[in-house]
Formats: sequence, structure tokens, C-alpha cells
Amino acid sequence: MALPVRKQISEEDTEKEREHFRRIICAFRHYKDHSLQRVFTEQIAYQKIPDHHKALIPDFPKHMDEVRHCIAQNYELIKNIIKNTNHMFENEEFPAESDILQNTQSNGEETPTKRAPSLPIPATFDMDKVKTTLKQFVRDWSTDGKAERDACYKPVLEEIQRRFPRNKCNPSSVYVLVPGAGLGRLAHDIARLGYNCQGNEWSLFMLFASHFVLNRCHSIEIYTIHPWVHQWCNNMSNADQLKAVKFPDINPSEMPSKSEFSMAAGDFLEVYTEADTWDCIATVFFIDTAHNVIAYLETIWKILKPGGYWINMGPLLYHFADMPNELSIELSYEDVKKVILQLGFLILEEKTNIKSGYTENPKSMLKYVYDCVYFVAQKPLTGS
Repeated sequence: MALPVRKQISEEDTEKEREHFRRIICAFRHYKDHSLQRVFTEQIAYQKIPDHHKALIPDFPKHMDEVRHCIAQNYELIKNIIKNTNHMFENEEFPAESDILQNTQSNGEETPTKRAPSLPIPATFDMDKVKTTLKQFVRDWSTDGKAERDACYKPVLEEIQRRFPRNKCNPSSVYVLVPGAGLGRLAHDIARLGYNCQGNEWSLFMLFASHFVLNRCHSIEIYTIHPWVHQWCNNMSNADQLKAVKFPDINPSEMPSKSEFSMAAGDFLEVYTEADTWDCIATVFFIDTAHNVIAYLETIWKILKPGGYWINMGPLLYHFADMPNELSIELSYEDVKKVILQLGFLILEEKTNIKSGYTENPKSMLKYVYDCVYFVAQKPLTGS
């Protein structure tokens, strides 16, 4: 796959982007130290319980050793993910990782990273994003994530084929946009059907990981992660916490010769400004990532061609709700629908209460299930 392209920005904004880039690299590199600190806390609690209690759980120290081993394996993958990321974008080069962070060695083991003076210690929010990124590999690129993909991606893929059937159009002439593409699986699957598809993603956490899987994974199930090793509660068994997941479940480099697939990095509202460009826009767990969801809806209307289709699936979690220093307006689906209709869309199909998880641990004793809304909307032809 071609390298993702970033929107050209001013020198001042470029420096802010580079600082942000360094911050994300720092978070990835801090993964091992951060995760082992949690193991250390667990071991302190174990040491403080009475000896006769320790005798009741003789396998506990061994389990902690196994958790550390899983964290180390995850970290080896992370080092691969952030390797050579300075050349990740087609039209922009960022500082090399070696220029951002240095590692020192002691007794053959890696010590905590030395951070550049301008870099803060990674925030808990950033470390949570690193762990979420690992779980995203499961959702998008493993057999374990098939159930979630079938719930969220399959209806979209089937709808695209219904609206643009091969016997009535050339799929390669149909341009499909997937904003909030994450690790790129939905956009990749659309392109594998022969359509011209572009994914758009803002998060550098997701862009690092999608670049890795799309450009550097050339066969099936060549990497292993332990996505649930950070889950300390609601485990039915120790083995569930240690579970290994292999990815990718398909070879991302295999694509029909006439398919066009690309990724564009940047804010959806800033990257997509040209009117009447896309035949279809597919948004899955996306519209609630907006500070102002109405701005998203206006942009979708603007960039969709007359007669084009918008396919949506997802809840309204509103990512910036109650986040410090972030403004966000949280509308009900009823209000969102009113805006969609006032913009001029025709809602052709609508379903509610579609159950779906999101990077859910299937073995967990606690699960979150979203009641999603699925709809197909059309921008009418001029004068219709």
C-alpha cells in the first residue's frame, strides 16, 4: 500500500505536529515500564498478605512471571511498529526514533527510557491509547475479531455491493471514503472488493499501527500479541489474561490488480473540503469522535456526490465529552437525525438496537455492549 499522505500545514503547525509525533513515540516506548509498574504493584500486595494466604495461591508468583513475559512480547511488537516511522508519510518526514529516545543497557535488560528534555512523562491517557491500539489489532486483523467485524463491517460491505453492483457499474470507478479508519480493515476490505477506497485517520496511535500492518505484514498470522494482559479484574482464569492472539488473519498485501487503496492522515474536517467528490462514505463508530457532530454531518453532505450514499453504523459515545479543556456538544440520535434530514439527506434505511462490542474481551466477566444505529442515507440528485 502507498504511504499515507498528510495535509500540508504551516511551519508553526508543523512544529506542533512534530512535538505531537515525539509524544506518541515516547508513549509507545514507555509501554514496558508502565505495564511492569502495574505488575510490581500487584507483587507488593501479594507480599503483604499473610504467609498462610500465600500458601493458598502457590501459582501466583509464576503467573506474575508469565504476565511479565507477555508484556515483553508485546513490547517487541511495539518496537517493530515504531521502527522507521520517520518515513511513514509520503510527503513529510518526522524525526527518527533514535533521535527522540535512547536506551541504556544494564545486565542485559532494557532500563527505563531516557526522554528528551522537551518530552513530558507520558500521561495515563496516552498509555491507555497504546493499550487500546494493541486491542485494535484483535478487532481488525485477527480471527478473534471476526464477530465484531461481522456486526459492524459486514452490513456496510453488503450495502456497498447492493448500491454499486458489479453487473451495473465498474467497481474501480466507485470512490468510497472511510473516515476514522483506525487500523484500516474496513477500507481494506472495501478495496479488496474492487472499489476505489481511501481510509482517513487522525490518531497517530492508529496510523503507526495501520502503517505497520498494511505495509509490513506480508503473510498470515506472523505476529502474536497478548491484548488482555493489562486486564486485572473480571478474569475467569489466569489463562484468559495471558491469551495470545495472532494477526493478521489475511495477507494485507494481497489486493486485486485494479483496486485502489490509500490512507490519508489528518483531521477529517481539514482534509476533506472538495465538494461532490465521493460516491459513498462509510462511517463506522466515527461520527461521535467529533467536537461538533454537526460539522461532521455538513462535511459529509458537502463532499458526497449528488446521488451518493452515506452508510453509518455506531453509537454516540462522544469522545470529548467531559474531557478537561475540550469543548464538545453531545446530541441525542433524535437530534442528529433531525440535522441529517434538514441538510437534505434522504434516509433510505434505518435500524436501531444493533448489538456490538468494541475491542471487547470475549472471556471477560464484564462486557460492554453498544446498541448501535445503522442507516443508509442518500444525497439527492440536483433538483430531486
